[in-house]
Amino acid sequence: MTKVAVLSFPGNNCEVESLRSIRRCGMEAVFFKWNDSHDKLSDIDGYFIPGGFSYEDRGRAGMVAARDPLLAFLAEEAANGKVIIGNCNGAQVLVESGLIPLDKGLRMSLARNVVENEAVGFLNEWIWITPTCKRDRCATSDWEGAMQLPIAHGEGRFATKDKDVIEELKRNDQIAFSYCDSDGNVSDDAPICPNGSLFGAAGICNKEGNVVALMPHPERTIVGDPYFISMKNWVENGRGGGLSADLLELNDIKLSDHEKRDTEIFIDTIIVNNEERTIEQAARRVASDIQIKQLKYFSSKEMKPQEVLSILSLFNPNKEIAYIKRGQNVTKWNPDSKQEEETSSPLQKGITVLRRDDPDTGSRILGKDAISGICYVLGNINEQQLCTGKLSEVSANPHASTLSVFR
Repeated sequence: MTKVAVLSFPGNNCEVESLRSIRRCGMEAVFFKWNDSHDKLSDIDGYFIPGGFSYEDRGRAGMVAARDPLLAFLAEEAANGKVIIGNCNGAQVLVESGLIPLDKGLRMSLARNVVENEAVGFLNEWIWITPTCKRDRCATSDWEGAMQLPIAHGEGRFATKDKDVIEELKRNDQIAFSYCDSDGNVSDDAPICPNGSLFGAAGICNKEGNVVALMPHPERTIVGDPYFISMKNWVENGRGGGLSADLLELNDIKLSDHEKRDTEIFIDTIIVNNEERTIEQAARRVASDIQIKQLKYFSSKEMKPQEVLSILSLFNPNKEIAYIKRGQNVTKWNPDSKQEEETSSPLQKGITVLRRDDPDTGSRILGKDAISGICYVLGNINEQQLCTGKLSEVSANPHASTLSVFR
């Protein structure tokens, strides 16, 4: 009997329905925690990474789990022809790991949901998908027609800035599943495509077809059983891969300089910033001594700092501290007296970089030519280390964001 391991990272929440679907479709399901011994996987035929919010989507969805040593093991298993399926958060993990779309390197992003450059937030609704590759192209595509499935994600937009990747996806027939209407008509326009995904893609496979990333949830309905039966048939028919076992290949990058602004706002937390600590742990897999301070960033040309800081969704004075920077001068905002006070800069202890999402929907509330993002103050590293892809890509996925350095 085909034996499939359901891999659980902290924060996943779709393990039970995934185990149930795999068993219902005639396979043996094994529950495996991310920190269990790999010896337990010696007789596994395939792997399933379920949905949820691994590590609470800290940094960005799938980023932390993708840098766990378990993914290096999965890369070896994929190279040996084993099937690896990731649904929703599992898809995000596979993309961030480099196993999708071209077997190594961060070549794509599952970015925040955006339709016509407007953020649409977290989506929790039913949609239709259909295979848009040949039936035998990948491990889960051996079915036809339109399948109605739920989606539940805030970052599900397949995106890439690499034109070569786009051409290769087309050439290799790797756009495995696309959003469609109830009759199976594919479209990349809303509302059929709910998140702005490239070519209306709901799921893609790797070149060999044994690794698949899908955003909707076939495990949440019996209607999705053909997806899992296809996986079972693929394994039993001995279909396999033969790809590189490398993950996130090391590419040097050139950081752009941050655009200097007359007035800039940096917001720190009073309480412990768990996202900051988790990102630091992920970065220490590359630079063992790195220290990271994370701050929110806003700059508006139309609004005064006190106006920006009066917006509760941007600044909560009960748990955050706001700093205002003009040139080299930095002050701290006193929310009680509504005055600025002299202070030391939170940017003095390392290299400061700014991540801005593309498109920058977070700045819309601040008027024309405003910008928003996340700042990271990186200590105990130099810029040469930062310019290695494996480290900079912890801070930002280059296919969904830009990363610039303060000079």
